[in-house]
Amino acid sequence: MKKAIVTGGSGLIGSGLCQALSDQGWDVASFDLKPGEGAARHIDCDLGDEASVARAFETLGWSELDLLVNNGGVADPVNGPLAGLSLADWRKAVDSHLTGAFLMCRSAIPLLRDGGSLVNMVSTRAFMSEPETEAYAASKGALVALTHALAISLGPRIRVNAIAPGWISDGEGLRPVDHDQHPVGRVGRPADIAQAVVHLAEAGFVTGQVLTVDGGMSRKMIYAE
Repeated sequence: MKKAIVTGGSGLIGSGLCQALSDQGWDVASFDLKPGEGAARHIDCDLGDEASVARAFETLGWSELDLLVNNGGVADPVNGPLAGLSLADWRKAVDSHLTGAFLMCRSAIPLLRDGGSLVNMVSTRAFMSEPETEAYAASKGALVALTHALAISLGPRIRVNAIAPGWISDGEGLRPVDHDQHPVGRVGRPADIAQAVVHLAEAGFVTGQVLTVDGGMSRKMIYAE
């Protein structure tokens, strides 16, 4: 049975990913501070804390691994004018998204079988921004660079790629205009990201890449009316 670790497995994208992998017969562990629902085994873990990550791997007790998905990170990073952004809030964003991915990769790499895969969850915010989102954008942009650096360092034994989700929703409270912004005609769903992860886990000739999954939204030119 193939084995996968998903960080942030209790969140919207993470829970959908854990379920999709479980449905396909994977043995899945979710590293998170909150238990999720579904078939994944919950492992308590503060991703930005080195000792917590080490304990989580000890608790899990696996000697082999096929897939690590670095999906975890603070869901609601602090936004606002840079002049008012505290160092603690900056570090909270960077530690959970970027440092957490580094710590997880460092512990997972010795366990990964030949042909194993790492997938980092970045964001279209690594390439485009709204005002006053510096900490989140910087964290996700750095993850893009970490992805291609790891791909070169770990090849050919391990492939490393990233997924950049766009607007992903559970569907509640959406308006027609929200769907109309997307060339595919709808806002994204967790299943869209799960499909992309499964593809990258099996795509043996793909490494060092960022797969944007946003319904074409970041390719659409916008003009003020």
